[in-house]
Amino acid sequence: MECVKLGHELGFRTFVLQGGEDMYFTDDMMCEIISSIKTECPDSAVTLSVGERSRETYQRYFDAGADRFLLRHETITPEHYSFLHEGKMSIDTRLHCLKNLKEIGFQTGCGMMIGSPGQTVEHLVNDLLFIKDFKPHMAGMGPFIPHKDTPFKDKSAGSLEDTLHMLSVVRLMLPEILLPATTALGTIVPTGREMGILAGANVVMPNLSPVSVREKYKLYDGKISTGEEAAECLEGLAKRIESIDYKISFVRGDHRSVKI
Repeated sequence: MECVKLGHELGFRTFVLQGGEDMYFTDDMMCEIISSIKTECPDSAVTLSVGERSRETYQRYFDAGADRFLLRHETITPEHYSFLHEGKMSIDTRLHCLKNLKEIGFQTGCGMMIGSPGQTVEHLVNDLLFIKDFKPHMAGMGPFIPHKDTPFKDKSAGSLEDTLHMLSVVRLMLPEILLPATTALGTIVPTGREMGILAGANVVMPNLSPVSVREKYKLYDGKISTGEEAAECLEGLAKRIESIDYKISFVRGDHRSVKI
């Protein structure tokens, strides 16, 4: 909660709570966290990214005050999805969750890694067609980067060029979508986030996590964790954005279709 208070003092009006699916945080705990943020910062939006849950759980989160939910579909191709998850998860379940989130009223986000193991151009085309049909409020798309402790540790990272192409196509398909220039882009190329914005992205996500715990949430090797994506380097991030003739806005950043 202290991180949120600090972020609010710095001007942030959107907070993303992102974590795994180990269920350490029970529904009661999550609802308490969400409601506490909304009580302390009633003018702010809360975005969740905590994976697959039941419709009842999603409804509880929404009723507690959560505004948005990011759940990447990862790949719409069933065989590829099964490959990425070693057959332990189903794309049908993922799509059912996305449908529930949208019906409940969340500003809903999907998305995928670009260049993930086994991915083909046909897979990406199918993903684009899905995004066009689903019409998400947000889409998280960044390059795949391997992690040394995963089965894909020896796979090649996704390319900057392919990621920028995908950002551009999605921006053209859905002009009002919220599209982050991800930290992963800034990891594979120092100016990757700036290039992402120029390609069509319109969101950046500084890290508000305490420096002492950032090492515990390393999604891939080489992740930037103390650089200009962090709250303590907000001025540096602002200068980088201004270098491409843009300025950071601290508004809630709701999708234009949503009336607050």
